Amino acid sequence: MDCTFASDNTSGVHPKVMEALNKANVGAAEPYGDDPWTAEAEGCFKALFGDDVDVFLVPLGTGANVLGFNRMIRSWHSILCSDMAHTHTSESGAVEAVVGCKMTPIPSVHGKISAGALSAYLTDMGSPHHSQPGLVALTQSTEVATVYTPEEIKAIVDVAHANGLFVHMDGARIANAAVALGCDVRSFTKDLGVDMMSFGGTKNGMMMAESVVVFNKDFVRDFVTLRKQNLQLASKMRFLAAQYIAYFKDGLWLENARHANNMARLLADLISGMPHVELAHPVESNGVFVNMKPEHIAALQRQYMFHEVEPSAHTVRWMLSFNTSEEQVRAFAKAIGALA
Repeated sequence: MDCTFASDNTSGVHPKVMEALNKANVGAAEPYGDDPWTAEAEGCFKALFGDDVDVFLVPLGTGANVLGFNRMIRSWHSILCSDMAHTHTSESGAVEAVVGCKMTPIPSVHGKISAGALSAYLTDMGSPHHSQPGLVALTQSTEVATVYTPEEIKAIVDVAHANGLFVHMDGARIANAAVALGCDVRSFTKDLGVDMMSFGGTKNGMMMAESVVVFNKDFVRDFVTLRKQNLQLASKMRFLAAQYIAYFKDGLWLENARHANNMARLLADLISGMPHVELAHPVESNGVFVNMKPEHIAALQRQYMFHEVEPSAHTVRWMLSFNTSEEQVRAFAKAIGALA
């Protein structure tokens, strides 16, 4: 069964990233990040965000998010997030288990929350009877492939900071968001006051590497120790770092994301007007979400693997990747059209 469109995690590793891993796999190197590859990768991040940022490489996306949350808040706090937030719906309660705090979902519109919606959840500040909101968690791009604009992020950050909350951004697909917005990644993260972010790469051509980028200096202290305690310190760090070096070289990370986004737009255009397919969310990055009849979903799933993500509305998700070809997209659209 073809799993091309099931997830951007089904794609392989970009050849340039694999080449970098092979080159790093020569000789010995000091462990735990005391190697030249890690220093170079950290330099790549500083080139993006400025010399005053701190970067911590980790192997897993869930680990990156939980590690960040664990440094930013305490167990009596709550995390305010979209009702579709991956950290709330799809990380097996990792936040609650490790951080020990409550996650409070806010109803979203196409996966996004607004500053106004956030404000409505700040009415019990200071009450000893309620978990105290301590953090706003955003996902960029969102779980339904929409993208927060810089103006939307700034409004949320302003409300959060005015009420003593910090802001974290889950950037598992941050490259796709940067391409969609057409602006520098720093301009909609650090420059807007985001305190910390997870900067992903696994979904965009890397093998297995994520990172935590800390903008707020208050959170740097003890982070290296917490990373170890939270099971995210890789011994052979050079193999995480080598991936990022190749990823950033000559803008590969943006090239990969641009292709994935373009393939999503192509798929959306090809299925536009098909009477049995209805877009559930705007197509703004590398995912296409549509509503279909159950019998059509079942018929298509006999050929292709993909997920029904909102069963009540029969909404399915199709993800496009850095190596999804135009021929694959056109063949998939033809199969969808044949369902009518």
